[in-house]
Amino acid sequence: MKYFFEIQDLCLTLIDNCDMILSSLESASNLFFSVQGHRMNQVMKTLTVVATIFIPLTFITGVYGMNFLNMPELQWKFGYLLIWLVIISVFLCMIIYFRKKRWF
Repeated sequence: MKYFFEIQDLCLTLIDNCDMILSSLESASNLFFSVQGHRMNQVMKTLTVVATIFIPLTFITGVYGMNFLNMPELQWKFGYLLIWLVIISVFLCMIIYFRKKRWF
């Protein structure tokens, strides 16, 4: 009987060790998925900032790419330069805004 009790104690110790190892592995896998989720959030934030910058620029170039004749800016001497200045200023303003908010 003495040996059976020793074997029982050994089995209980092994079961406790298995439980500790299992909880350690669960904790490590949770940490891995958390780091992976954080990395994906950083990538999504960068892609969102880039898309937010290019949406207004795409709208401006889309409007001026429609070949309307009644747009007064098209008849001006420096109309092309003005549109480029507007595009660059919108781009720079958005970059400055995102830098201030620490999004980029």
